[in-house]
Amino acid sequence: MEYTVQKLGRLAGISTRTLRYYDEIDLLKPLRVNASGYRIYGQAEVDLLQQILFYRELGLPLEEIKAIVTSPSFDGRQALQAHHKQLLAKRKQLDLLIHTVEQTIAQQEGRMKMTDQQKFEGFKKEMIAENERKYGEEIRAKYGDETVDRANQAVMNMTPEQQAAHEKLNAELHETLAQAFAAGDPASELAQRAADLHRQWLSFYWGQYSKEAHAGVARMYVDDERFTAYYDKDQPGTARFLRDAILIYTGVSDNA
Repeated sequence: MEYTVQKLGRLAGISTRTLRYYDEIDLLKPLRVNASGYRIYGQAEVDLLQQILFYRELGLPLEEIKAIVTSPSFDGRQALQAHHKQLLAKRKQLDLLIHTVEQTIAQQEGRMKMTDQQKFEGFKKEMIAENERKYGEEIRAKYGDETVDRANQAVMNMTPEQQAAHEKLNAELHETLAQAFAAGDPASELAQRAADLHRQWLSFYWGQYSKEAHAGVARMYVDDERFTAYYDKDQPGTARFLRDAILIYTGVSDNA
């Protein structure tokens, strides 16, 4: 079966403008362009579009999707299995949030009571699940299941007061880091203050602090482009600056 851009758009529920844009950025090229100048899509293109829309539903940006589906190692069947697993996890989180909403309605109607902890349980679990989807494989490989599970449990056990304090600390960390980065010296008093705030921030999750583990996290911010993008979103180079400040703070060699 072959489709014009309009027919494929109707089939997939997306606009022809989107399909043309996918063609322009070399994400989804048509099988051919006919003598009248119409884009024609075949079965392989239909299957690829389905994959692209799965990745979009999971929140991946187009650049990342393109890198995945154009990779020589891309396997469509394995990708579908991964989609299935991720969508099941997403459904589980939605079910939990729906349950939290239902409980809240029941509380407001006087049919049950909720603790403050229960009110935010669904949101915390959703945050943990999102982090697992994005970084779980790498983090677990680096630090082990026990460490990651302990950190996740720490998030679940946070009281509203602890969560507010954690958010305040995170804001202070980013503000101090931005000021230190502008000054340009990772060994400065301000940069070392940022490194200490980062230690405090990590301590919300870690049962025990380790200088080596702290330095390992800092290196990961530079080695993993997703973490780099997070810290560099306002000022490119911030992730590397934070790493250098933390290595100085911990006294751990960059070659360790």
